[in-house]
Amino acid sequence: MRVAFTKERLASRVRQLGRTISKDYAGRTLDVLVVLDNGFLFGADLIRSISVPVVCRFIRAEMRDISLAGHARREIYFSWPPGLRGRDVLLVDAVLNTGVTQDFLMKQILEGRPGSLKLAVLFDKPDARKVNLKAEYTGFSSASNSMVGFGLSGRAGLYRNLPYVGLPRPERRRASKARRRRRRSGRGKVKGRKG
Repeated sequence: MRVAFTKERLASRVRQLGRTISKDYAGRTLDVLVVLDNGFLFGADLIRSISVPVVCRFIRAEMRDISLAGHARREIYFSWPPGLRGRDVLLVDAVLNTGVTQDFLMKQILEGRPGSLKLAVLFDKPDARKVNLKAEYTGFSSASNSMVGFGLSGRAGLYRNLPYVGLPRPERRRASKARRRRRRSGRGKVKGRKG
């Protein structure tokens, strides 16, 4: 695993975002809506860095493949957003990639007529964007699609608990290294003969 963003670098940037958000919402109460699962660690640290009164809320996004009239399509479902009419809402997610999920969710939230709605993300990948969406608060720009740690999971849900963000080594490489080690360990051994 190669460390891409250290624990200290993440903590420093999250504190900076918290200070900026606190200044922007001075004198107001902020409803922070954290998107689960990826956003939970970033959301927790960001909330602790915000000094204005905060109401913590959570929402889960789920992608489902459905068949409609013989045609396969993918739909996004969310746990029901809370009543946010007239509230100042900050949607928090770990990664803004294509933007499709966040854009759809923000449109649903806007139907409930919040007082304001902004987006905060830890990582922005603008080159992957498929919709016209920009986060008001961004931790870092990144091009990697394989980041794990600090709430982001790898294969089988692993690595969310890492205090840093890392780039796992490709599986192929690991498998070929293991094969080379096995071959090397077999060299030089003399097989006995039964006789």
